[in-house]
Amino acid sequence: MRVLAGCLLSWAALLVAGTAHASITVQDDLGQSVTLTQPARRIVSLAPHVTELLYASGAGEQIVGASNHSDYPPQAAQLPSLGGYNALDIERIASLKPDLIVAWHSGNKPLQLARLRSLGIPVYESQPDDFGMIASSLERLGRLAGTDTTAQAAAAAFRARWQQLEAQYRGRTPVTVFYQIWSQPLMTLNGRHMVSAVLRLCGGRNIFADLPQLAPTVSVESVLAADPQVILSAGDARDQPLARWKQFTRLRAVRDGQLYSVNADWLNRAGPRVLQAAEEVCGKLEQARQAATRSP
Repeated sequence: MRVLAGCLLSWAALLVAGTAHASITVQDDLGQSVTLTQPARRIVSLAPHVTELLYASGAGEQIVGASNHSDYPPQAAQLPSLGGYNALDIERIASLKPDLIVAWHSGNKPLQLARLRSLGIPVYESQPDDFGMIASSLERLGRLAGTDTTAQAAAAAFRARWQQLEAQYRGRTPVTVFYQIWSQPLMTLNGRHMVSAVLRLCGGRNIFADLPQLAPTVSVESVLAADPQVILSAGDARDQPLARWKQFTRLRAVRDGQLYSVNADWLNRAGPRVLQAAEEVCGKLEQARQAATRSP
């Protein structure tokens, strides 16, 4: 009996040690530790780019709800909707009994995230601002979801394609760019946003990179003063934002015909499809370089 009791105690000790070892801890994009006792089985996504990252990391089947406009991949559109990224339905989120929430640091309201944390739900805050962070996001989310193999393969493929583009456009002549995200008021993105990482990859220089706000409001006069070589805007905008610039015929981008629409979902969402945005933007900037050689 003593031998049996000793074996049982040893087994129990091993079980406890194994359970402790099985806990998962990763750092989110803010450097905050997120710990789960086991891989997440019920995940809530609070931003479209997060939804894309989760699917790419192999965790799509574990997502039980997502914020509005989570429409990629196509099956994401069938997920229960949890409200806008800055106006979340907290009660519905709680009713889904998630064991992990993946939030958007600069998009979701801090008070709502605090409320979700007060319910005892682990919250991972996503804020990728460069290509390396997107790749590591895939790996970290895959670790939390227990889909490491898929996530690591996706991250490796992402890094390879990113490095190929980087090698292709390294050393290109710099091109100054204004990226318009909104017309009324006139808004852009600063140098800390993922969009600026795309511009840098392509040899572009964001004319408002140094502004402190992530999404600052700017004036028409400040754009005219900077005289960018290229103006980019979202391709799905309904108010024809590029047409408004054509009245400023002395503006270099207008004079050289360098006003372009780009795919906003690819470019604005810090997910795997940002590399498709990079290919599109790099192509536009190459056209601007060619125009510059012809311009008097």
